[in-house]
Amino acid sequence: MNLFEKQYQEVIELIGFEDYNQATKRIIDFTLDTENIDFYKKTNDFLNWHDTNNDSVEVKKRLTELASSLHNFLLKKEIKPHQTIISIEKLGKKYSTSFTLGPINLDIKSGEIIGLVGENGNGKTTLLRSICGELHPSSGGIKYNFQYDDLFDLRTKLVYIPQRTETWRGSMYENLEFAASCYGYLPEENNLVVDLIITRLGLRKFKNYNWNGLSSGYKMRFELARMLLRKPKVLLIDEPLANLDILAQQTILDDFRNIANSAFRPIAIVLSSQQLYEVEKTSNQVVFLKQGSQRNLKSEESQEHHFIIEFETNESLSVVNEKLAKLNLISLEQNGGTLIASFPLDVTINDFMKIVINENIHINYLRNITHSTRRFFIK
Repeated sequence: MNLFEKQYQEVIELIGFEDYNQATKRIIDFTLDTENIDFYKKTNDFLNWHDTNNDSVEVKKRLTELASSLHNFLLKKEIKPHQTIISIEKLGKKYSTSFTLGPINLDIKSGEIIGLVGENGNGKTTLLRSICGELHPSSGGIKYNFQYDDLFDLRTKLVYIPQRTETWRGSMYENLEFAASCYGYLPEENNLVVDLIITRLGLRKFKNYNWNGLSSGYKMRFELARMLLRKPKVLLIDEPLANLDILAQQTILDDFRNIANSAFRPIAIVLSSQQLYEVEKTSNQVVFLKQGSQRNLKSEESQEHHFIIEFETNESLSVVNEKLAKLNLISLEQNGGTLIASFPLDVTINDFMKIVINENIHINYLRNITHSTRRFFIK
């Protein structure tokens, strides 16, 4: 089963479980994949009807019919394989201060998400701005493995969304209409595409809001909508989760994953964040930056010889150390408000839980960080 068939079956399952919100998002993705004005109209007709009709039986029927129609059309389109579109080799950026980024070695592939994590001031924003061409490297280089006509065309395909975006005037919808007109959409498809994208990103009921009427999270969604109209090859997003609650974080990361992983219009997404665990669940690759130096989780996992647990307990360090020693404990360290326990690699989470139960260790929080970049944060 190819990628598109798998995604189509996922949509049918969502409809079957009556998760119409998620199914509608995915159908909008399929609609944009068609690049066909007739399907733009069909999906918008459904969205306009759905605004005032919520009968579950009829919604399910119409969504199923629309999904089937899109499926039959997209079967004839060529699926684009995921491939390396940016190659970064020994990239370095030195400032007049003592800070230096790099050397960075990284391949960025279409259809994938790369998470940049690390404490503030360790080079995440510098790397993003270097990739998009805002900063020129002091050493090494960046190779863009896709066709572009000139520097302007290249910068159009490399979309950078900073954490603090610029103020704009007028309504959100008017700004998106203008953006669509600037990036090659025909007059007859302009509003159709804008309506699809704002609905896809949860902005439909805010379309007539101005800058002051939107929260920080929705301003970021607006920037994402505006940039998606450019049909980018790469999205570079600085701290997109910073102003979102936990539910909104999970929603936008799920949106990122589905937008990136299109079978017909795959794009690469590189995002920086301090929401480590949320980013790890979504990203294909996580890069940790410490004082400008790079550490990649995947490349270092093969060298990892410890099973590592992060946990919290009310018991004293000495008592916990004595109890865990029965599991061949290598080290037990305090890290902020948590404890970090390291064991031989053949120890499993089940082994750890058995000791916790048998030794009656009261656990308030527990996470296996053996395969997490969280271990890079340990002091």
